[in-house]
Amino acid sequence: MSSWAGQPSVKGSSEAMRMMLLTFSSVGMTFTWGIEMTYCTPYLLSLGLTKGQTSVVWIAGPLSGLIVQPVIGVISDQSKSKWGRRRPIIMAATLIVVCSLLALGFTKEIVSFFIADKQSAKVPTIALAVLALYATDFAINAVMSCSRSLVVDTLPAHKQQAGAAWASRMSSIGHITGYGMGAVDLVSLLGTTLGDTQFKQLTVIAALGMLASSSITCWAVTERILISVKQDSRRAAAQAGRFRVFSQIWSTLLTLPPRIQAICWAVFWSWIGWFPFLIYSSTWVGETYLRYDVAEDAKNSSDPLGDMGRIGSMALTVYSLVTFLSAWILPLFIQAPDDESFTHRPPASIAPWIEKFNKVKPDLLTAWFCSHLIYSAAMFLAPFAASFRFATVLVAVCGLPWTIAMWAPTTFLGVEVNKLGAGEPASGSYRRLSVSSNIEITDRSSGSGSGRLDHVSDAHAPSAGSNTGELSGVYFGILNIYTTLPQFIGTFMSTVIFAVLEPGKSPELATDAHPSEHHGTDGPNAIAVCLFIGAASTLVAAYATSKLRYIP
Repeated sequence: MSSWAGQPSVKGSSEAMRMMLLTFSSVGMTFTWGIEMTYCTPYLLSLGLTKGQTSVVWIAGPLSGLIVQPVIGVISDQSKSKWGRRRPIIMAATLIVVCSLLALGFTKEIVSFFIADKQSAKVPTIALAVLALYATDFAINAVMSCSRSLVVDTLPAHKQQAGAAWASRMSSIGHITGYGMGAVDLVSLLGTTLGDTQFKQLTVIAALGMLASSSITCWAVTERILISVKQDSRRAAAQAGRFRVFSQIWSTLLTLPPRIQAICWAVFWSWIGWFPFLIYSSTWVGETYLRYDVAEDAKNSSDPLGDMGRIGSMALTVYSLVTFLSAWILPLFIQAPDDESFTHRPPASIAPWIEKFNKVKPDLLTAWFCSHLIYSAAMFLAPFAASFRFATVLVAVCGLPWTIAMWAPTTFLGVEVNKLGAGEPASGSYRRLSVSSNIEITDRSSGSGSGRLDHVSDAHAPSAGSNTGELSGVYFGILNIYTTLPQFIGTFMSTVIFAVLEPGKSPELATDAHPSEHHGTDGPNAIAVCLFIGAASTLVAAYATSKLRYIP
């Protein structure tokens, strides 16, 4: 049994406020992701890269997720910092994100400080932009890993769905804010104080937002402090040596409980479908606009990157609005995974109506299954979009399944990880501190106004106990492996499709390219083809999700 000091707590006078503060770091993360998804692809194209080269650059996302989240998860699981296991890493990684975003936005200015000749500076500018993008992705994955684990560490099993729902809500706020700002001409609105282009200003705002949101969560949450870790001889031997972190990841990966493994496979197939949407959807809407909706003489804009980014941001603003509403409304219409014992009794006057309503409410697994089908149906229509309005509608529809895609896997994994430690039979080494059923985030009337999580202390815990979320870091890291591996598949798929259908530079952005480097716009849009193939993969995810119901 591991030894711990202190009690976890979250500041706030109500449960809603504590949930909001606990998950507030999601706002900055999704805001930053939104800026990346909207502007980085056209930004890289504007520097002179082809779409095929850009798809290779985007391997940064899956590579960082594959390496960073499992490793950071294991490292944070074993951290004995006096500030807690997760928060120091969250703040350190956030500072790296801030510096990387500023370097990404002001790449040309940084390079021109050392190299005056524009032609000579072209390659270093591309190199610095790619390096900054990689650093941003690697660091933000560290923040994401520890933020997810912080929620699992803090909440008992019956609160995991509520925690995941609140994280989804905070994410939707970040999305709608980021896409909304991207759709506005910030240079005209704010002047050139934060930069003379839309992209520069957005990177500055994203850096400030990331710093603020992470700081708020770290300020609001107090973690238990890990004093010592006791491990059985088999696991200690597996972790011996220089590569003990990777040994723990590998040994845990090989002994995943059946339900956790099923969750991972459903995520794997769904992310083959989601990856091209997340990376290229705004660019696809912008290209559709330039192909079908803009007069030929209006295409020679002085800022095609800004034009395409704003059109894409408009579509993603509508998408994020759907995501925002879904994140707040859907939890009211979906049953909790398994916790009828914690359902509050409604007033007697409306109890019969509530009872009837609860009987027809779908559970989260059914909602997850249906979300796969909705996404597939929308993206199967992508190659037939001949108007940016229709493309915008398809993107907006995907807001609903994306909400559930961010909510369901983390909920089910959080519940399973907590169950593993509550004495239920399953493979794996995770054990939970308290098996009592009355763990709540309780209101405190003391001066601090914080809500303490009344876990049983080590001195009085059952002999089978260990800390809630003791190994949540490694399990969420493994889930992220199943999230990132399909992104490599998606990157390879995109590279091949772009090489075949659009081998030259983007005609919308590479205005100085030689005519031989341009491709025509009469054939199918390459991004739309990627979305179509991804839709087929999501059907497989729906099948994998349906099987989860029959696994004990």
